[in-house]
Amino acid sequence: MTSFLDPLISFVSVHAWLAYLTLFLAALLEAVPVVGSVIPGSTIILALSALVPGGELKLQWVLLAAVTGAVLGDGSAYWVGHRQQREILDTWPLANYPRVVEESEAFFHRFGTWAVFFARFVPPIRAFVPITAGALDMAPAKFYAVNIPAILVWAPAHVLPGVLAVSALHQYAGLPHHEHIGKHIWIFSVVGIAIVLGLAIWTIRRRHGSVVAAAKPRG
Repeated sequence: MTSFLDPLISFVSVHAWLAYLTLFLAALLEAVPVVGSVIPGSTIILALSALVPGGELKLQWVLLAAVTGAVLGDGSAYWVGHRQQREILDTWPLANYPRVVEESEAFFHRFGTWAVFFARFVPPIRAFVPITAGALDMAPAKFYAVNIPAILVWAPAHVLPGVLAVSALHQYAGLPHHEHIGKHIWIFSVVGIAIVLGLAIWTIRRRHGSVVAAAKPRG
């Protein structure tokens, strides 16, 4: 993995715009129903944030790419739902994921307007709540009044941990900055934790689905 990361870091140093584009797309695609449940946008943002302390990426541009992508992604999903109304929830591809759609609706009904804020931090319904908010006829002004502040909290929450962790590893742990050791540790940790959490969530959801299916009376 180290032999893979070193060329990647060098490549980003020369082609930083590709990294910013990747961050933008990662944030945008997280808001696309179904796709956002598969694309590890948060993991990509957390991992690439490790390249800020060394100067390969600039903090302000990383934050701007993440915020812009999230605003456009959430906004696009919301307006699709707002125009199509509730019938969009019963249309492909959402019709293939009725349980997640139900969870998104339940989440929305439970928290009301604040569901748009909280959903930014809760995968996988993060990818379904914006379109659900539009489908349930939430007013545009109310949606953006909650969505934009949520994104302005979400973006730093995904970028700053990597910046601070890598900076601390080099400054306080004495790791040599030019050897990228701090970046390696952070990226490996983020990817590893993401894989473990993904498997755990998948296992829990699969078992929960089996229990629900078994509990239903047979016709």
